[in-house]
Amino acid sequence: MGERATGPGKSGAILDIFTRHVAEKGYDGTSFSGVARELGISQGLIVHHYGTKARLLEALHVSYMRQRIDEAERIVSKFATPTEQLAGLLHAAMLYQVHDRNRTVAFQREVARFAQQDEASEGRKLRRAYIGILHNVVDAGVASGEFRTVDTSIRSLLIFGSAQWAWTWFEPEGRRSAAQVGAELVDLTLGSLLVNRNSLPRLSDPDGPLIAAVLEIITATPKTASE
Repeated sequence: MGERATGPGKSGAILDIFTRHVAEKGYDGTSFSGVARELGISQGLIVHHYGTKARLLEALHVSYMRQRIDEAERIVSKFATPTEQLAGLLHAAMLYQVHDRNRTVAFQREVARFAQQDEASEGRKLRRAYIGILHNVVDAGVASGEFRTVDTSIRSLLIFGSAQWAWTWFEPEGRRSAAQVGAELVDLTLGSLLVNRNSLPRLSDPDGPLIAAVLEIITATPKTASE
């Protein structure tokens, strides 16, 4: 079989196809043989670049979380208040279901597997870093008086966890768009936190300027599994 996936992008092409297969069939249903067949390469070339299937999954995990952390930091920097920052992060969580869908579904399908990784693994560190961003925003909202006093550790995990199961029920071509579902997530989450809810309609507006700014951030660079 010819080695068509050669050149500078070959490792990235392998990771991209692997990611799509995991999104469609799950990790257990994905094989090196299927990835190799689609790319027109040998399985040995995949082993050369990644070694094992587990290491390929870890590369998917790490690339995904690095991108999400980068975007979360930019969202937090974009908005002035913890309320707006959290709304932005919540909108982004649902927009990923259509913008960067393959990587998002692949990650979410295997999130329970990722949770079993060693504490010192890069993937675990990156997930803690992302949840730490949420934690800091909620803490800042409580400190500023925008949010009620809550257990920020639990709230941060609940916010992160709520987004991780969206792949099981959200349909990109369904009755509600990702922006509309994100608006409901903002309304639900901030509705339970805000001391004053007057800003909630503006923050949860699926056609408003806040979500437009978030969309600009998360579509600023192409999403590929190799990034």
